[in-house]
Amino acid sequence: MKKDIHIPKVEDVYIAVVNEYNAIYKTQDWNAYIINNKDIDLDMVLIVTSGYSEKKTTSVFRKKLDSLPRKSYAKIELMQEDLFALNNTFKVSFFEGNQMFDKTYLFRKNTINLKALQSVPLMDVKGVVVK
Repeated sequence: MKKDIHIPKVEDVYIAVVNEYNAIYKTQDWNAYIINNKDIDLDMVLIVTSGYSEKKTTSVFRKKLDSLPRKSYAKIELMQEDLFALNNTFKVSFFEGNQMFDKTYLFRKNTINLKALQSVPLMDVKGVVVK
């Protein structure tokens, strides 16, 4: 029975952690975003984030987006720099049409830093991207 279950591969949906200026507080903040680089809207997007190491575990953060339009992005959360010493997971589930997709994105510990910045699709900014 398990062999009959088809789990589709997630493509063109990314998680990016971007270092950006906060004009209100005049600080440089790290924000996590979900990016839909597909030509189709995503529905009922569920995101569950957490951080962990051998000795520490963060609380679980959940976010729901009713829709994420094609070729767009949405902010997930503000990330404190202390979290970068942990492995950070983003478990993403969504519907594309009538089919459900699921993927876990992992930022390994100490991989989110200013030296690792690269171009982020659709956003015209620099950040750390997991595809």
